[in-house]
Amino acid sequence: MLAVRAEDLWYSYGEGWALKGVTLEIPEGEVAAVVGPNGSGKTTFAKHLIGLLKPTRGRVLVYGEDTKGLSVAELSRRVGFVFQNPNHQIFSETVYDEVAFGPRNLGFDGARVEELVKSSLRLMGLEGKEGERPYMLSMGERERLAIASVLAMDPRLLILDEPTIGQDRSTMSRIIEVVRRLKGEGRTVLLISHDIDLVYECSDYVFVFKEGEVIGEGEVAEVLSNPELVAEASLSLPKLVELSRLLGLDRVPSSVEDVVEVLLNEARRIREEELANP
Repeated sequence: MLAVRAEDLWYSYGEGWALKGVTLEIPEGEVAAVVGPNGSGKTTFAKHLIGLLKPTRGRVLVYGEDTKGLSVAELSRRVGFVFQNPNHQIFSETVYDEVAFGPRNLGFDGARVEELVKSSLRLMGLEGKEGERPYMLSMGERERLAIASVLAMDPRLLILDEPTIGQDRSTMSRIIEVVRRLKGEGRTVLLISHDIDLVYECSDYVFVFKEGEVIGEGEVAEVLSNPELVAEASLSLPKLVELSRLLGLDRVPSSVEDVVEVLLNEARRIREEELANP
């Protein structure tokens, strides 16, 4: 089943086109990413999936339903959206109430709300902070709180819009953990990010946007190791791709663990040759 299908999607804010004929598909259970320079239409596209924007032309289907006929509230039962700035999402007096707000408004019973709040805070490393005021948290903790608040609504599709801007390594590690866990549960994740290393490490498939159009798409290792395409989108090669080139590896690694395995195998080969030819 497709989680998302965009068909010849055009959108204008009034002057010029922010999206120009975008057509793409995201299967359920996949981690997909949208990358590209500022102004390329990444966030504009993502806002169509939660109903914040409606197509000027074309259509967007979320789990088979046309978003034109669905309200933001209806889509929020299936799609969770974490915005770039967590301060734009936080409004409650306590961390607990912030995370509980979504599931309460979706009509979950008290026991289910309690379960979702606890599991979301645990996953984001915020246990023990239930009674604290959200704006007394660090920026990284607020980012994690915003994600926990969306996770507590139990979405089938989670959209993370630039989740690592200005964040520390601890928050980035938590985000990677969340993405991998959701994928393991068969849910769909869409990353909107400038962080090419995060995209490379977490995603299965990537769409490259430029000036409102999709200029490239495919498996993440294939697309983001293409220097011409990456340069056209004003991006940089992932560090793992650069490392593999410096090391002269035969294949592009998919993770740090993959690089370590390749290097260990090469070290073993060299050692065996040395023992065989003392």
